Amino acid sequence: QVRLVESGGGSVQVGGSLRLSCVASGSIFATYAMGWYRQAPGELRELVAIVHSDGRLTYADSVKGRFAISRDPAKNTVSLQMDSLKPEDTSDYYCYARVATSRSDINEFWGQGTQVTVSS
Repeated sequence: QVRLVESGGGSVQVGGSLRLSCVASGSIFATYAMGWYRQAPGELRELVAIVHSDGRLTYADSVKGRFAISRDPAKNTVSLQMDSLKPEDTSDYYCYARVATSRSDINEFWGQGTQVTVSS
C-alpha cells in the first residue's frame, strides 16, 4: 500500500505564511495526481490544490493567488506554500494522492491530516 505523511501545519496570525509538505511511500508504480484537500469541522472536505501528472495545476478559487502547490516526482513529495492566510483558511489539511500500485490497480490515498489555524 501507499502511505502519505504530512508535515508543516501549525498556528499563524492573519496575513502569515505556512508551508505544508507530504511524502508518499510504499508500492508506487505511477503517480497520477498529488494535492491537498481541507476539511473544517461540520464542513465537507474540499479541494485546495492539486497537481496532475501532466503538470496541470488546479486551485480552489478561494486560494488562487495566495497558495502555490509544487511537486517533486523524484522524491514523491508535494508541497503547499500558503501565503496571506485568512481566518477562513483554518482547517485540517489532508494530503491526497492518486496512485497506481501496479499496472492495473489505481487507488486514492489520504494522509492523516495536519491542522492549520489562522487567528486574527
